Amino acid sequence: MSSPRRGPAAEPVVEVRRSRRRARTVSAWREDGRTVVAIPARFTRAQEREWVGRMVDRLAAQERRRRPSDDQLVTRATELSRRYLGGRAVPTSVRWSSNQGRRWGSCTPSEGTIRISDRVRGMPRWVLDYVLLHELAHLLQPGHGEHFWAELSTYPHTQRARGFLEGCAFTRDGHDGGEPPDEPLDDEPADDDDRVDVHAPDGEPATAATD
Repeated sequence: MSSPRRGPAAEPVVEVRRSRRRARTVSAWREDGRTVVAIPARFTRAQEREWVGRMVDRLAAQERRRRPSDDQLVTRATELSRRYLGGRAVPTSVRWSSNQGRRWGSCTPSEGTIRISDRVRGMPRWVLDYVLLHELAHLLQPGHGEHFWAELSTYPHTQRARGFLEGCAFTRDGHDGGEPPDEPLDDEPADDDDRVDVHAPDGEPATAATD
């Protein structure tokens, strides 16, 4: 059972879906231009209002984290360099770019500049982190040889992120069979995360921990 509701003009439509099979979990995601909030059928109208507001806020916060500004990209790149590269990669600038073509990102080691394709904006955090780390590693290793991949060996989501990006390129290019096309990440040739889920208590809803 679902009940759509329209907020102010600047806000998306919110559709509430009640389910008897949903015992404790409350979920929220974007679907076809609207926000969907799935709740247990047992919820009262007051509980529904509380949880809809809470989940819409959580979903918006999650999306903000996945669409950082240029300044936030610099901060994140610094954190990643310190955590995975011993702080050795120090870029002079990190920014979003709309002219990366088929590349997910690019780096100019001689200038220390890093550009991230705005197509990465909104992808899962671990994918953006991988793209940033990939370009940071090029400040230390210009090519894609053994030493370059050794720099990325401490990041636990490297293979998962590469698979995610290959899948995005494959879908975007409309291929219907065979191997995915080569998708350069930079100047050298070369996932359920869109929703928020929390558990509701048996009684009145209580503040849930931030995911």
